[in-house]
Amino acid sequence: MSPAVQGTLVLVVTLVILLSGAPVAFALGAIAIAFLIIFQGLDSIQVAAETFYGSLHDFTLVSIPMFVMMGAAIGSSPAGKDLYEALDRWLYRVPGGLVISNIGACSIFAALTGSSPACCAAIGKMGIPEMRRRGYPDDVATGSICAGGTLGILIPPSITFILYGIATETSIGRLFLAGVFPGILLTALFILWTMFLLWKRGFRSHSPDFRYSWREKFQSIPKIAPFVLVILGVMYTLYGGVATPSEAAGVGAALCVILAVVIYRMWSPDKWWLILYDTTRESVMILMIIAAAVLFGYMLTSLYLTQTLAQAIADMHVNRWVLMFLINIFLLVCGFFIPPAAIILMTAPILLPIITAAGFDPIWFGVIITINMEIGLIHPPVGLNIYIVNSIAPDVPLMKVIYGTIPYVLCMMLCIVILCIFPEIATWLPDTLMGPVRGGG
Repeated sequence: MSPAVQGTLVLVVTLVILLSGAPVAFALGAIAIAFLIIFQGLDSIQVAAETFYGSLHDFTLVSIPMFVMMGAAIGSSPAGKDLYEALDRWLYRVPGGLVISNIGACSIFAALTGSSPACCAAIGKMGIPEMRRRGYPDDVATGSICAGGTLGILIPPSITFILYGIATETSIGRLFLAGVFPGILLTALFILWTMFLLWKRGFRSHSPDFRYSWREKFQSIPKIAPFVLVILGVMYTLYGGVATPSEAAGVGAALCVILAVVIYRMWSPDKWWLILYDTTRESVMILMIIAAAVLFGYMLTSLYLTQTLAQAIADMHVNRWVLMFLINIFLLVCGFFIPPAAIILMTAPILLPIITAAGFDPIWFGVIITINMEIGLIHPPVGLNIYIVNSIAPDVPLMKVIYGTIPYVLCMMLCIVILCIFPEIATWLPDTLMGPVRGGG
């Protein structure tokens, strides 16, 4: 059987099993072992355990449970409420100020959690009911939170960047820096669209004579300060030469724990047991997906499927931007059905030699692939953020939530186009602070 036929068979079986709702880690592991046995015999599974274990024998992976714990500690506190209220007091006079406050809170919260679902749930639980109470359209209230939550995997520190760095052996520190300006750009696009839409609809959330006093505005600043200090603390330890990314994640987790205990008085053992439980569960899930995806990648390589695909794309002899367009379409389609972690771990090692051969920067491409994953988070049928928001506001029809996300999906596509035209938006900061890359990554 030729590699092309084998590859088609693997693709069909993988899509069918993943779409059936089977757990991603177990599905990928089972598929890898099954095809190794079918095409290479029982002897081939002798390396399965070694490959599975070896994929987790990496000190960099320590950063994942630490960043997950950051999100769990902050997400279990009233941090989202405080961020939202503080920003609202300063932005309430701007058209759509409450929505902008929520998007701004999502962008700051994203820098503390690195998790899209955590960001979406924490800000949405406070923001969506308040926006609806003040008369904001349901599609704007829900769609903006869905989109704002996706910033959690783009604005550093990001678990998605960690996975991409592990899968492609690129610098996680550079990836974090590369996500800063694209994250700000995407936040700005979300805000500009929201302002335009609500201005066009003639919507006002406050009466013309409503005012927050300067005293009330300045009283809100201390609520934001601890978050800024945590972000600066993590960034300083990471880029000040104090610690590695894994150690910086530990510093971030420690700072978030201190913030939760000192500022929010979270002394209860029950709350901390829940935080540790959530951290352990999500971390194990991610690590299992990593190990299974590495085993899946080993199977693809052993059957020469990745090499055949890369050669087929190289033989197309198309313009490199046509190639990038096709890769983006491929990633978007994958994002409709498969979780981001699985997509990155399965596709990044395959796509890396293709995009580097075409002359694209792998760090820049890490940002592009992450924005594609963001689109998948707010697009059905997987669309995790859509279902989180729908659980917060169950009386809003699911189709209305989906309708509200469409303009923000277009904003993300526009962001990809801008980054293709001006790649320096992603590459300037890491090249300036860490020096140009030598040897392609």
